[in-house]
Amino acid sequence: MSWELSQLVHRYAAQVDDGLGVGNLFTEDGVLVVPDPPDVLDPVVEHAGRDAIQAATTGLPRTFHAIVGEVFDGHRGRIACVAHHVVGPTTDLVWHVRYADTYADADGTWLIARRELSIDLVETRPLKRAR
Repeated sequence: MSWELSQLVHRYAAQVDDGLGVGNLFTEDGVLVVPDPPDVLDPVVEHAGRDAIQAATTGLPRTFHAIVGEVFDGHRGRIACVAHHVVGPTTDLVWHVRYADTYADADGTWLIARRELSIDLVETRPLKRAR
């Protein structure tokens, strides 16, 4: 099970980075709760259902997510991630993110039932060039 959950959280990061959205990685009634930066870094904005999650995660600024830690305990997970966001031509906005996940087995396929995203640290770095 841990391998399947690891693949799921890495797929989430890859799909966001590819600009594809992630609605397909959630259960039909799945919930994504995100912060409202820069003022609120705790999860406060809720997107419920695959369509709402897809809309909220499609067309984001160019990103690069690096999963740096995974802890799974049954149907729950704590994922640590460093998320780079290209802001303008010369700025890398870096979020050190923690996901609190609940997973569900949907007919043999693991999906996210609930994901709460918290931002622990925010930094900016100069960006020399982006592809």
